[in-house]
Amino acid sequence: MEFHEAANFLFELRRFAPRAGTDATQDLLSSLGDPQEGLRCIQIAGSNGKGSTARMVERTLREAGLDVGLYTSPHLDDVRERIRINGRKLSEAALVEFVESVRADMTEQAAANDSPTFFETMTALALWEFDRQDIDIAVLEVGIGGRYDATSVVDPVASAVTSVTLEHTHILGDTVEEIAYDKAHVAPEDAPLVAGTTGDALAAVREVADDVVTVGEGDDADVTATYDGREGLEGAVSVDGSGWRVDTYLPLLGAHQAQNAGIAATLCQQVADISQTDLERGLRNAHWPGRFEVMNESPLVVLDGAHNPGSIERTAETLSSFDYDNLHVVIGAMVDKDHERIAAALPDPDHVVACQPNVDRAESHHVVAAAVENATDATVETRSDVAGALDIALDAADSGDAVLVVGSLYAVREARTNWSRSLVPKQVDSLAEARETIESAHITDTGAWRMRGKGVHRVLRTRVQPRQAQYLKEELLSLGGECAVSGLDGQGEETLDVVMMATMAQYKRLAEKLDGQPYGLASFADELRGALSIQQSEPDTSAAYPWDDGTAVMGICNITPDSFHDGGEYNAVEDAVARAERMVEAGADILDIGGESTRPGAEPVPVEEEIDRVVPVIERLSELDVAISVDTRKAPVARAALDAGADILNDVSGLEDPEMRLVAAEYDVPVVVMHSIETPVDPDSDIHYDDVVEDCIDQLTERILLAEKAGLDRDQIIVDPGVGFGKSPTEDFKLLDRLPEFEALGCPILVGHSHKSLFGLVGQEAGDCLEATIAGTTLAAERGADIVRVHDVPENVAAVRVAEAARDPQKFED
Repeated sequence: MEFHEAANFLFELRRFAPRAGTDATQDLLSSLGDPQEGLRCIQIAGSNGKGSTARMVERTLREAGLDVGLYTSPHLDDVRERIRINGRKLSEAALVEFVESVRADMTEQAAANDSPTFFETMTALALWEFDRQDIDIAVLEVGIGGRYDATSVVDPVASAVTSVTLEHTHILGDTVEEIAYDKAHVAPEDAPLVAGTTGDALAAVREVADDVVTVGEGDDADVTATYDGREGLEGAVSVDGSGWRVDTYLPLLGAHQAQNAGIAATLCQQVADISQTDLERGLRNAHWPGRFEVMNESPLVVLDGAHNPGSIERTAETLSSFDYDNLHVVIGAMVDKDHERIAAALPDPDHVVACQPNVDRAESHHVVAAAVENATDATVETRSDVAGALDIALDAADSGDAVLVVGSLYAVREARTNWSRSLVPKQVDSLAEARETIESAHITDTGAWRMRGKGVHRVLRTRVQPRQAQYLKEELLSLGGECAVSGLDGQGEETLDVVMMATMAQYKRLAEKLDGQPYGLASFADELRGALSIQQSEPDTSAAYPWDDGTAVMGICNITPDSFHDGGEYNAVEDAVARAERMVEAGADILDIGGESTRPGAEPVPVEEEIDRVVPVIERLSELDVAISVDTRKAPVARAALDAGADILNDVSGLEDPEMRLVAAEYDVPVVVMHSIETPVDPDSDIHYDDVVEDCIDQLTERILLAEKAGLDRDQIIVDPGVGFGKSPTEDFKLLDRLPEFEALGCPILVGHSHKSLFGLVGQEAGDCLEATIAGTTLAAERGADIVRVHDVPENVAAVRVAEAARDPQKFED
């Protein structure tokens, strides 16, 4: 079974159950061997904030060293986002295996009109995969209510109700008290229920739960959570519990997030022996896309999935902490929402563009516009598509204005592609490669066979909305090109993979035809021109960084006793400086100074010791005519190194320290963001990739956005695919071979392959494989690497020059 067939089976399941209760989910799990019975689970219910709270709990428990599963809904882009293990979304292979195991029984049940719903089946899939992966704890966001929600098949070890407002009244009840009563049924048997509710809702919760821990701002709360205001793009929070306290910052802004943090911290204390440091760092790393996410500051651009009056009131309160002139709102909502009350809760907009997200449940943009006109004095426009509405708002906004996208996570999802979508160039030199590329986007076998002959020229892969995919296919066919569209049927709620195949001339004409079209196609035309350098202004040829004028060679200088290749050789400052000076003489463009080994199984080095190792060397080298990089994953070390004269931060953890991106932005220096599932990598880890290149690009995209939101430009964010970090030698060679695909990220690319274990695949011994390293450098430079990080500078400088001379011999004649 192919992935698109398995996913389509799930999407075709009914969305609403014909009966209340958890029996259907329980029966499905029983057929799978009751995987939930061996799991420790945390259940989080609530009207608002349950997703953010679940993310905070998951990230904090991971910080404490636990293996954690996270189940949330809905998803922004890919159904697999709903199920994550240690931050990584469900693999395609796992989804296929699950569907293969349940399809026959579920088809029989469907014939009797008694099959599980989509949500019930996804819940079973999550619990099945969490059990298979032997996680330590699962964090489950409740869907609707609590008593009859599919997640309530588990016996939780800890649970929470974040907040209660009027929602789903046709299911849960007509009053806040009735809704709170239903949600409180997630209460665990042997632990207090953590509640962020007050008043009548809290009284209803106490009717169900014998033991309740309350979280709030007032003195009456058992745990007090205080929002101390916004500092930059983070919110300062303080949480006081019984015998513990947390003072930290959240990437999720707003006073309501302080309460969510208090609930999360309390839940974590109930289930794990967790330190204050882990609590603080975990909460600070709890990024949650689409929840008051600041994408730009001039003008201020905020994406927030608030979709009911209460959550939009919180959005308005948070937005009030920013200074801006005029407010431009892009709003799209679902048909089952209270549009008048939502419009009335908006933060006094000057200009509104009502739109219609590309899902069947979306309300007409004309209806939303009428609600806004009735509730506000704003100038109101309509646009059928979210991307087009965002373009209108951005064009109308001055640098001192604010643009807010709100009303639905579906609207936010479509707007967010303005920053997150990548057009990935594919190397296709044969019919076999063309067919493989097309099939990788979940195209049917028949379609891949038919179109493979048209893929041997410029090929791009990306993800678009279903109606965008249909338009692109029709237009490319009319121009003589081809567009293969995924066989996935997400019923309008899933973006689709497409593979476009055309000549440059056909792409140029396509972009011209897309200009002025609806459904976000005009914005896509600009992205297409940028990806293919069509009708672009002349690039700036001035070299601001060493890699702006060809492949730069970064020489490795490890001041550590345990690095895998040169550990202990250059411990003393004098030895390290002498080695670095020899590298500069040999042609190194960058020196990378490291004071902590990140080889698999390496022991961490305390901050002060690492500073003592690297700072004296950097101070001695700062006068040389060479850029200096510091190889560290700790923000205090980075700050000390920059103060000592370093120019670049090289973070092999990919910004795991929440302060690192802020330090880079404060000093306005480039930062290397490496892909690694964990640092150092556990040598016993069993890490699965569906496609190592595509998975790395997907995961690096969010890391890049974090750095961008801190204030860095993409030419300052250097991506490192992480050769040798949690990948097999075969996967490492795939990264090297398909390096041009990383150009889709719009960032410089670094390759660190020197003397690594991938060369064992060709019979070379890791740690002592100079010849293989030189060959790898040549391939990396030929495939577009902007920086190669190596131990042996003279030999690798020669390799880079050979690769560059083959491409542009005149460069060396001059």
